[in-house]
Amino acid sequence: MAVADASHMMKAVSYSKYGGGADGLKDVELPIPRPKREELLVKVEACSINPIDWKVQKGADITGEVVSVGPAVTTFVPGDKIISCLGRAGGGLAEYAIAPITTTIKRRKDVSPVQGAAMGICAFAALQSVRNSAGINIEEKNKKSKNLLIRAAAGGVGTLAVQFAKLGGAHVTATCSPHNFGLLKSLGADEVLDLYSAKEAAPPSPSGNKYDVVINCGPHRPFPDYKSQLAHKGFVIDLTPSPTGIATSALHAISLSKKKYFPFVHIPNQADMYVIFNLLHQKRIKTVIDSTYPLDKAREAWVKSMEGHAAGKIVITIS
Repeated sequence: MAVADASHMMKAVSYSKYGGGADGLKDVELPIPRPKREELLVKVEACSINPIDWKVQKGADITGEVVSVGPAVTTFVPGDKIISCLGRAGGGLAEYAIAPITTTIKRRKDVSPVQGAAMGICAFAALQSVRNSAGINIEEKNKKSKNLLIRAAAGGVGTLAVQFAKLGGAHVTATCSPHNFGLLKSLGADEVLDLYSAKEAAPPSPSGNKYDVVINCGPHRPFPDYKSQLAHKGFVIDLTPSPTGIATSALHAISLSKKKYFPFVHIPNQADMYVIFNLLHQKRIKTVIDSTYPLDKAREAWVKSMEGHAAGKIVITIS
């Protein structure tokens, strides 16, 4: 069972300036926090890095062991191994973190700390964009297969989105760098194209069919860059929308346009955590880990994440 440091201090990575990238990180010692009514104090084992982390610099997806619980907590006890999405509060790049019980579940023994930490924000985004936004039922093969393009699919979200879409029987075209073609094929993609060789945001599908849905996991591209390859009622789900993209979505909401653009926002919730980790337990999906770094090498991990070339997830391990 984990026990809080008797000195009541912990090592952490903090931010001297927001939006400053790796140069804004610094190693610090901070007081170990105390959990409030519906919170857990967790000794952190691993924390993954997401693009949202280095944009607003938080550190949200962790695994660890419960040290103490808030007075209203009845579903967790000290010693429980857990997986948690800390949300906007962040704080995962530290020896201890405060976890809300609403987005925390117990970690099965067959899920490693690194695997668990790699399946937070990116898994919510992948599942919800495929199931909720694209309308693909991942529990059964759809009678009529949707033609789906997943753009910039080799990252944490894309590698999972490919797998979720294939569970629902979609025909999946994925784009990425050529050195990741084999990875995406191994995850089930029907066709893999070079993300950088085509001028179009949506290169033509080798199947000859237009796309019913495009999920953009990469840098934002204007909606007109997709339109020529969209089916009659096709639409774009943009995980990295710009202000212009949001305005486009609002315009489509009041127009008669059949082809549409939707900015996407994931919603962390405990129910979807159970869906995701049950699928992992059943070996119907798998995590893709690019690399792991110790806490004192967080700057190197940050730089690699910001370069945008990681295949799968980058995870910080904390001992």
